[in-house]
Amino acid sequence: MSEAPEELLLARRKRLMDAYELRKPDRIPIRLNFGYMLAKLGGITYRELDNNPEVAQQLLEKWALYFAPDMATGLGSFVSAISVMLGDRQTRWPGYGLADDKPMQYIEGEYMRAEDYDDFLDDPTNFALRTLLPRTYEKLQGLANLPRLSMLVTGYPTFGRLAMALSHPDLAASLQVLARMAKFQSERILEMRKQAERMVALGFPLGIGYGVGAFALAPFDFMSDTLRGMRGIFLDMHRRPDKLLAAEEKARRICVEAAIESCRQTGGKFVFIPLHRGSDGFMSLRQFERFYWPQLKGLVHDLVDAGLMPALFYEGVWNERLHYLRELPKGKTTGHFQSTNISKLKEIAGDVLSISGCFPVSLLQVGPAETVREQTKRHCEILGQGGGFIMAANSSMDECDPRLVKVWVDATREYGVY
Repeated sequence: MSEAPEELLLARRKRLMDAYELRKPDRIPIRLNFGYMLAKLGGITYRELDNNPEVAQQLLEKWALYFAPDMATGLGSFVSAISVMLGDRQTRWPGYGLADDKPMQYIEGEYMRAEDYDDFLDDPTNFALRTLLPRTYEKLQGLANLPRLSMLVTGYPTFGRLAMALSHPDLAASLQVLARMAKFQSERILEMRKQAERMVALGFPLGIGYGVGAFALAPFDFMSDTLRGMRGIFLDMHRRPDKLLAAEEKARRICVEAAIESCRQTGGKFVFIPLHRGSDGFMSLRQFERFYWPQLKGLVHDLVDAGLMPALFYEGVWNERLHYLRELPKGKTTGHFQSTNISKLKEIAGDVLSISGCFPVSLLQVGPAETVREQTKRHCEILGQGGGFIMAANSSMDECDPRLVKVWVDATREYGVY
């Protein structure tokens, strides 16, 4: 491309923001989240990509320049080091519990038990520090020896007890691991900032959409993903619905506060919210209206009121639930969709939120190329109508064929002009 990086940066930033804010840009913007696909492009294993951030950055720069999307991201902060350091029982990574060429996996379980609800509702921080973290991280088992930290409000008399607890060898070992993690993360943040500057210097905007800002969970998913698990949460809807609803309210406030603080520190305004249990088929509409939607809608409104833009990933299929999205603040959220019917999506929600995703990675894995072009044209015509659309794959691009990705990107430029 003939434009200077500075010109490309301004044009791409405007193109993306026009789409996110429901305006019509000069053409449909393209976002590529390469992920582990960079390993295939570089002829290395997933584990090598994960363990060598400089190599990962060089590959991201090389292939971002080749495909020339409007936004390009790689692994980002999604690497194994902290999980390995803490002895994380909830995740497996390439080379750490998985083969070197397998993507990261989450190991779901009931890490919060049914009898723990009262402790969580009474004091989530105390529950997290003294119960949950020792259960989920092998190297943090010593935190179970902490006293209840809320006692520190009484002042000097309680510090003697805290000092005694800190001398416990298991607790001391866990605190040392946390100190090593903090050192690694501080160095990693500096490294990521330099990497971001390198991408900007090449003409690729950051801090837009799903790249920089904060992370939050729908309150139902908060309680399900890392605490109760799918089995536990669906039993809770029948056996202890009032406690579940009370816990979701706690979760909403925790997520809002954390997201606001994270965005304050990063300077971002987008809050990524993956929706893991909201898809059609996970629960009835009656259950959705009681346990999922009101809490998610409340979270979204709180974030919008704080001047942030929720970036929701509507995983799975949302055909039966699309009309609920009309209750969201118009033009204040963006949605990445996986397998929802694109015609219904544009018709029902296209004037409420910007849309990205929807393009099936299966086509980008096996083709054929002509079908990729045909499907790209269809997406541009339906989802791109009137603006408010960002072309992106509907899920992970890890196993995509680079030749088919090139066909897709080129076809978007051809058919996505307004």
